[in-house]
Amino acid sequence: MASTAAGKQRIPKVAKVKNKAPAEIQITAEQLLREAKERELELLPPPPKQKITDKEELNDYKLRKRKAFEDNIRKNRTVISNWIKYAQWEESLEEVQRARSIYERALDVEHRNVTLWLKYAEMEMKNRQINHARNIWDRAITILPRANQFWYKYTYMEEMLGNPAVKNWIKYARFEERHGYIAHSRKVYERAVEFFGEDHIEENLFVAFAKFEETQKEFERARVIYKYSLDRIPKQEAQELFKHYTMFEKKFGDRRGIEDVIVSKRRFQYEEEVKANPHNYDAWFDYLRLVENDADPDTVRDVYERAIANIPPIQEKRHWRRYIYLWINYALYEELEVKDPERTRQVYQACLDLIPHKKFTFAKIWLLYAQFEIRQKSLQAARKTMGMAIGKCPKNKLLKGYIELELQLREFDRCRKLYEKYLEFSPENCTTWIKFAELETILGDSERARAIFELAIGQPRLDMPEVLWKSYIDFEIEQEEYENTRNLYKRLLQRTQHVKVWISSAKFELSVEDPERLQRCRQVFEEANKSLRNCEQKEERLLLLESWRDFEREFGSDATIERVRKLLPEKVKKRRKLTAEDGSDAGWEEYYDYIFPEDAANQPNRKLLAMVKLWKKQQIEEDAPERAPEEEETSTAAGKQAASPDTDTNAAQEHKPEITYDDRDDEDSSSSSESDSRGEDGGEKESKPSEDVQKD
Repeated sequence: MASTAAGKQRIPKVAKVKNKAPAEIQITAEQLLREAKERELELLPPPPKQKITDKEELNDYKLRKRKAFEDNIRKNRTVISNWIKYAQWEESLEEVQRARSIYERALDVEHRNVTLWLKYAEMEMKNRQINHARNIWDRAITILPRANQFWYKYTYMEEMLGNPAVKNWIKYARFEERHGYIAHSRKVYERAVEFFGEDHIEENLFVAFAKFEETQKEFERARVIYKYSLDRIPKQEAQELFKHYTMFEKKFGDRRGIEDVIVSKRRFQYEEEVKANPHNYDAWFDYLRLVENDADPDTVRDVYERAIANIPPIQEKRHWRRYIYLWINYALYEELEVKDPERTRQVYQACLDLIPHKKFTFAKIWLLYAQFEIRQKSLQAARKTMGMAIGKCPKNKLLKGYIELELQLREFDRCRKLYEKYLEFSPENCTTWIKFAELETILGDSERARAIFELAIGQPRLDMPEVLWKSYIDFEIEQEEYENTRNLYKRLLQRTQHVKVWISSAKFELSVEDPERLQRCRQVFEEANKSLRNCEQKEERLLLLESWRDFEREFGSDATIERVRKLLPEKVKKRRKLTAEDGSDAGWEEYYDYIFPEDAANQPNRKLLAMVKLWKKQQIEEDAPERAPEEEETSTAAGKQAASPDTDTNAAQEHKPEITYDDRDDEDSSSSSESDSRGEDGGEKESKPSEDVQKD
């Protein structure tokens, strides 16, 4: 009846639209979406987390989760991740049968999905369902025979099942030991070591084996087991083995055994450092020092070869400075420790082939190689090596080393040729010219030495000309050629008017055993003073006069001392205007200047300054009659001293006080003098006119 009624129910007619013209107000899709968004109900907050306290709540939770998973699967049946999440959730609840059912349902939907098969098989393996896992792998490789992952996983599972775990071998051996079958227990351990081999070696097996031998008082066997395992197990996996070996040596070993353990640990640390950073050459040096003390030559060579294989990535000398010492130490080890000269020669040659000589070189490598050949009594090879070095990359250290080598062999003709080659390469090197001249002096050929010095001082460019001239002068003094020395000083003074040259010339004249030496020395000082009179560096002139004064004090008379004393300058504080970089006024700066009595140009200014100060003093005395009697007496004494300026001239010249002098324009001289006489706090300083007049 119901179906009949439903069949007879009429479908509502579609209303006929009489006016098909477009509406005046059009509705856009944006308006529809905006209205829908405005009418959307607020999202409900997530339910609070609930803590399951009994079985009923757990069942309710399971029911809700299963319903949610089933709804997801129903909505998106082909999305395999939903199936996998569902099955993994059931597996987490230890509902293996339900998880298995879910995987089977998923395989009905998508049986060619590789991930689904892998997850299914892994679940069975986790739950130790080996037969179920085998069945799944068989089905998978039958349906998808070209999926390599299935074969790899299946093979790995069977391999793992065919290899008993290490702990089972240990349990077996301990079972035999516990029941008194010591020989059987040892055989079990030996079978286990042989079974696992060196590819799948385990430290726990060797620790147990060594402890077994230790309990049986077989200490040498235990030590051999520890060493065997440490040589074969990767160091990062042998921490426990190191620990037990250290404890064993502390209990039953001697000092040598304990040191071996410590060395093994340090070797492990160095290995880790050089693996982390192969270009850490300091770690390589420490590692090599360690193995050189304890290891055999083959092991040391192996470490050296590994170290020198880490060539610096950048061809710049600063990156090679540490690296090159690896080669040097390697060659010295082969020569001194192993005593293998042929291999040492190969090391040197390999190192020289590796260095990019067009960019830089290391002179010490060439020199060490040549010295090694000399120790092997192969002088021709040493000279050939040094000649090759100079031809490829001539540098100062190489040439110096080659010259020293020939000097030790007393080959002076070769030394001359090398010096000539050196000076062609570097004519500005004063040290080379001096050494060449010294060689000729030692050989007794002073004319050649003098000619070398003449060539040297005639060079247009020198790095240390003052050293060269000093050596030439010292050479002539040693040869007692005093006229040549005087000529040298004259030639040098034509090039430079440095005060030290004048003082040195005066000291030379003083050192010559000659009745006129004092007069000659005094004449040099006179010429120097005249020459430096126009010098801008007044400190140099002061230094000359002080040296002259010291000379007169030692060798002169009172008249000559007084004469030099009158030439000494007085130290004057002046001020000058500073200008900033932008041209603005930056204030005033105080500085010290020296005023020499011989400089007549400064006399009017000095006299004017003294008169201004005297006038200022008189103004102060007139304006302040109420001052204390002590001050009046002081001012009276000062006036008397000003009235007699010629008294005690020597003392005034010996102790010249500082006066303040302003380097401003002549029009402002009076105002500047007034400002100079004021103190820092705005008060007026009390000047000493007697001393100023005395100076004038």
